[in-house]
Amino acid sequence: MTGIGDVHDHESKAEITNKGRWAAEKANDWYEKQPWLVGCNFIPSTAINQIEMWQARSFDPETIERELGWAAEIGFNSVRVFLHDLVWQADADGFRRRIDQFLELAAHQGIRAMFVLFDDCWNANPQLGEQPKPIPGIHNSGWVQSPGANIVVNPRHWARLESYVKGVLEGFATDERVLMWDLYNEPGNGGLGEKSLELLRTTFEWARAVGPKQPLTAGIWADYRTLVEFQLAASDILSFHHYNDASDLRQQIRRFKAYGRPAICTEYMARPRGSRFSTHLPVFRQEGVGCYNWGLVRGRTQTIFPWESPAGAPEPEEWFHDLLHEDGTPFDKSEIAFIRQIRNVG
Repeated sequence: MTGIGDVHDHESKAEITNKGRWAAEKANDWYEKQPWLVGCNFIPSTAINQIEMWQARSFDPETIERELGWAAEIGFNSVRVFLHDLVWQADADGFRRRIDQFLELAAHQGIRAMFVLFDDCWNANPQLGEQPKPIPGIHNSGWVQSPGANIVVNPRHWARLESYVKGVLEGFATDERVLMWDLYNEPGNGGLGEKSLELLRTTFEWARAVGPKQPLTAGIWADYRTLVEFQLAASDILSFHHYNDASDLRQQIRRFKAYGRPAICTEYMARPRGSRFSTHLPVFRQEGVGCYNWGLVRGRTQTIFPWESPAGAPEPEEWFHDLLHEDGTPFDKSEIAFIRQIRNVG
């Protein structure tokens, strides 16, 4: 996952069918009613990927409750959480119940959720059942795409994806515990490029047909021109990923603000790249931009290692992502103190 390049202008270039997109006035009114959104991308430390998090056999509410409690203590008021279409296909009713249970655990801590439905990152062939063990030293060694590259480019298999998107949104379309819907994480990643545009476009159409109370978005992460133009033209709230320094962050925020809609950074914080809490949170606060760092508790995803870390690499002296050890102690106490101070927590 990388920072984005230049953001292109002219929303009208995106040829979309997008009835129901929020007017800018509605989007801005919604955003003004929210607190400053500060949170993290959340997966419990006991799960290697989205499937392991949500399958009945490995769903772990005790760990989820404990780690969401730590998130609240730090000062986070929202989390971004990835779902997976295969879990829905196998057990829609059970999956819906587990989502509801997650939302209840989060709400108890004063945390609202942003759910991600599709994802083009990492391993392209997701499978249900027991998930692989982490490969030592490898960042996100077991993370899986949803639905997977072969399905992204094959519309004949999209009927089940439509059932998934509409089923999830219909189940929680008026739920106050859900902040917003991030329909597709990093479309075009994994070598797909512009091939992801049709599924992205169609996913927005399915979601608009449901008409959820919450806003829709799909985060901009790279300079695929037609994808970026569509994301800018389709999203109610603009969202983006950023793993570069604070100077570049300010430039990106200025570009997004030119569109007259709220912007939220749904991924940031990679310490060796100069993306840190101490450098970036003051910018986000000053600019009124919500933000979600990658990771909370060190775990089976192994995102303490950098993206390019080789198998068998020793634990880095400076973690790439994540804030806490499995017992809740911080990687860096000064980071936690800084977040709590800027969030005015106790």
